[in-house]
Amino acid sequence: MQPSSVSSNKPRVTILLTTYNGAAHLHEQLNSFRAQDYPDWDLWVSDDGSVDDTLDILETFRTEELSNRKVRILKGPKRGHAANFLSLLCHPELPEGPVALSDQDDVWLSEKLRLAAKALQQAAPVALYGAQSYYTDQSLKKNGKSRIPRLPPSFRNALTQNIVSGHSTVLSAGALSLVRRAAIEHGIPHHDWWLYLLVSGAGGEVIIDRSRVVLYRQHQANAMGAHYGLTHRLMRARQVLGQTYAEWLSANLTALSHVQMLLTPENRCVIQKLRESHNRTGIGRMFAMYQLGLHRQSRLSTVCFYLAAAAGRI
Repeated sequence: MQPSSVSSNKPRVTILLTTYNGAAHLHEQLNSFRAQDYPDWDLWVSDDGSVDDTLDILETFRTEELSNRKVRILKGPKRGHAANFLSLLCHPELPEGPVALSDQDDVWLSEKLRLAAKALQQAAPVALYGAQSYYTDQSLKKNGKSRIPRLPPSFRNALTQNIVSGHSTVLSAGALSLVRRAAIEHGIPHHDWWLYLLVSGAGGEVIIDRSRVVLYRQHQANAMGAHYGLTHRLMRARQVLGQTYAEWLSANLTALSHVQMLLTPENRCVIQKLRESHNRTGIGRMFAMYQLGLHRQSRLSTVCFYLAAAAGRI
């Protein structure tokens, strides 16, 4: 059966998978794609120069799936995890329908694509979907779970942090078109944070599903590990005071300045006032950011954010 004839009443989702020396866990993730109870998907892979068996595993999978779906394997830009995803999203031949992002070492639960597709069908044309996950060790034994955001998604929150996990992200066709018009393929610290910024900044809908749809495997090679428990929350709050966080904010703000025409007038104004706040010092800078309504999800990390502003660190 050819892909074009399968369940034509449902939108066909393109899974975007990035890989780099992922042979240890890749089989399990690919098999979890096969186990989805929403079968209308194709797969695009961007490999960033693997030297293990990753490419052999992918080629075998592609051959096995030829009669069911399209599997395309591309060479990545070798500029890091975020650039690998962004290059896929901006690829000129990528189909125009919804896309689901995937890491190489997780395992999707069977309902993941179905829940995302249903949510996007009921959402605005430009929509970003994110869900929750179970944290596991290397053998997929559960040892925690993601924390559901306390406050609703918004551009003023996106300016300070990301709350849409990349391993659960699904973009509507309209949101994908927005990303392609922005055409930012590198210089972004975290691709999922950029998607949250761009979609919320353009007035799109950001959906936070409370369902847990991914086994998020934790190991030393994670691009970004999980953050759960009191110790990790304290570390995250402390991170806001550090130089790396300030560099992330600066990179995001620079990228936003290149796509201001895609943002709503209100959010363009927020960006302009945020830039102007950097000309102030101490309490003045902190108060200017407070007036803009910038905030993080936890009270502690929000306090740290404003302390960092008062100290001139952000």
